[in-house]
Amino acid sequence: MLIAGETSGDLLAAELVAALREQSSILQPPASPQFFGAGGAKMSTAGVALAFDMTQHAVIGITDVLKNIFKFRRLFNQLLALAIERQPDFVIGVDYGGFNLRFGHAVKQYIRDNPFSKWNPKIIQFVSPQVWASRPGRANKLAADYDLLLSIFPFEKAWYAQRVPQLRVEFVGHPMLDRIQNSEFRIQNKNSVPMVLLLPGSRKSELQRHLPAMLGAVKLIQEKTPDVRVKMVLPNPALMQMANSLGANIEIQIGELPWALAECDVAIASTGTVTMECAFHGVPTVTLYKTSALTYQIAKRIVTVKSLTMPNLLAGEDVFPEFIQHAATPENLAHATLALLQDDARREKIKTQLAQIISTLGEPGAAKRAAAAILSLA
Repeated sequence: MLIAGETSGDLLAAELVAALREQSSILQPPASPQFFGAGGAKMSTAGVALAFDMTQHAVIGITDVLKNIFKFRRLFNQLLALAIERQPDFVIGVDYGGFNLRFGHAVKQYIRDNPFSKWNPKIIQFVSPQVWASRPGRANKLAADYDLLLSIFPFEKAWYAQRVPQLRVEFVGHPMLDRIQNSEFRIQNKNSVPMVLLLPGSRKSELQRHLPAMLGAVKLIQEKTPDVRVKMVLPNPALMQMANSLGANIEIQIGELPWALAECDVAIASTGTVTMECAFHGVPTVTLYKTSALTYQIAKRIVTVKSLTMPNLLAGEDVFPEFIQHAATPENLAHATLALLQDDARREKIKTQLAQIISTLGEPGAAKRAAAAILSLA
C-alpha cells in the first residue's frame, strides 16, 4: 500500500513501484507484488490501484488544513479501513509527512490493539518529514511506529542517529539525479533575449498567494527590460485556468519543467521541491513563500532553520535570494531578479555553488536503493 498526496510524491511513488516490481524476484518465494493506495495519475499508470486521487486534495498550512479537516478525516478513515481490509505486507508513505505519519501511527495502533491478529505490516516512510526544521519531537513518533525511513538528503541520517538511534534510516540519494540522467531534453542554444521562468507552486492556495506578487514583479521587470521573455510552468490544466483568472497574461506551459529550465536565465519560484529542480539544472532562482496569517504566526514560533529554500540549507548560505510572507513584494522580487539578470558573473558563481551542492547528493539509483531497502525487510 502506497500513499502520496502531492504531484512530486506521485512521481516518486511511481518510480518506486517500478523499482519494486523489477527487484521482486529476490523475494522468497518469488512473488509478483500488487500495489494499491492513494496518489495521482503517475501512480495509476505505474499499476497502482487507487482508491482515489489524493493529489487533488493537496493543501499546505494550518489554515488550509482546518478548512478541509472533515474531508481529510473522511479520506484518512477510508484508507485505514482499506488497509485493514486488504492487510498489505508493506505500508509506504511517500513524502506528505503530515498525513502519512498519522496514518503510519494509526496502522501501528491497530496492530497494538489487536495482538492476536496475524497482520503485522512493515511501515515505511520515503522522504523524511522536515523534523529537523520544526517540531523535532516527531522523530520519537517515527521511531515508535516506523520500521524504515528512506532519506534523500545526506545530513538526515546523522541527525536521526543522534536523536533516535533505534530508528533505521537509509540515505538512498536524490531521485532527481536519475530523472536528469535519463531525460531526453538538451540544453538549448539561448538567444539574446533573456528569459524569466515563473514557478508559483502546485497547489491552488499557492497560486492564489504567490501569483499576484509574481505578476507584479513581471510588470516591473518588463519596465526595465522590455524585451524579456516570461514563461510560467504549471503541473496541470486546472491550475492554468486559475492562473488565467488571476490575470496571468503570459505564456503558460503545462508540465515538461526540465525543458523550460534548460532555456531560462533566472527563475522566480515558491520554496519547496521545485527549488531543488532549479538547483539540479543550474538555474539562479529568486524564491518566495506566502501563507495565511495564522500559519505564518505559528511557523515563526516553531521553525528553527534560517531558510525555507533547500539549496540554501544544503549550502549553509543564501545561494538563492529568499523572500517570505510580507517581504515577498513585487518590488523585492523584481529587484532581486533584475540583479541576477544583469550580473553575468553572479549567475556563474551561483551555478558553481549549485554544482557543489548537487555533488553531495549521492549517485543515481535512488528508487532502486529504496526498493532494495524495503524488500530487505521481507
